[in-house]
Amino acid sequence: MNEISIFAGNANRPLAGKICSYLNLPLGEALVGRFSDGEIIVEIKENVRGKDVFVVQPTCTPINENLMELLIMVDALKRASAGCITAVTPYYAYARQDRKTAPRMPISAKLVADLFTVAGTQRLLTMDLHTGQIQGFFNIPVDHLFAMPVLLEYIKNNFAPDLAIVSPDTGGVERARAFARRLKSSLAIIDKRREGPAISAMTLIGNVWGKETVIIDDMVNTGGTLHMAAEILVRHGARSVHACVTHPVLARDSISTIKNSLLRSLIVTDTIPLSAEAEACEKIQVLSVAPLLGEAIRRIHAQDSVSSLFI
Repeated sequence: MNEISIFAGNANRPLAGKICSYLNLPLGEALVGRFSDGEIIVEIKENVRGKDVFVVQPTCTPINENLMELLIMVDALKRASAGCITAVTPYYAYARQDRKTAPRMPISAKLVADLFTVAGTQRLLTMDLHTGQIQGFFNIPVDHLFAMPVLLEYIKNNFAPDLAIVSPDTGGVERARAFARRLKSSLAIIDKRREGPAISAMTLIGNVWGKETVIIDDMVNTGGTLHMAAEILVRHGARSVHACVTHPVLARDSISTIKNSLLRSLIVTDTIPLSAEAEACEKIQVLSVAPLLGEAIRRIHAQDSVSSLFI
């Protein structure tokens, strides 16, 4: 695999290192720094002419800094005559702004897609997009992976067979149903009503009495939804409540919210690196998606099918 190079921005270098270990490749040499006024400077320190190049950079907090790092790295690689440039962006920022929810509002997910393309990205490898239709915002190939294989294996090995899978809102029913079908477990849905950004009411649809329950979602932001969902599940007789989430955004006071919730555990992946406070939280467990991303990179480079990873 000497015609492939993997580079990483500053957002999640540990994940990039794990991917390189899976592929038995060194991490590419690149300087990603700042000028005195805060401008980003990138210098590629090795020859990439004609190579397949993969840039590992989730657009997590600080979102705009990491997004600009990625775009500037892609531009540097394009000007260094890289053969094909793939942005490996496990967490795609602005994904929740995928449509106009009120007059005179932007569709920021589409704007970010345009920025990727204009910078010189020729392919996107991402994971658990907030909504699948974001793939249609791109005029380049998008490989949309799911963390389901990693989470499914953990659930099968750590929970009882009489499990109930729970969707925390109606928008996540398809995702939760896919888990329930593969685990041959029951499905429950929480109907979440909002007034502005705040949740005004939650109603449980389904039976969880006496069962272990696992809430399935694509991201945890403030932890408020999981906190309220755990309460309603316990009120309806759930024996225990756990959550499996792909992207640990964990903004604001989310860690204290999770600590004070009725959740027994929160299982996340390493698409986003945890803060020191999150790492110290006993309820949070991290699973790695590096082998999944590494296998996708290997298949893209070898021009093999990636579809078998899309379960």
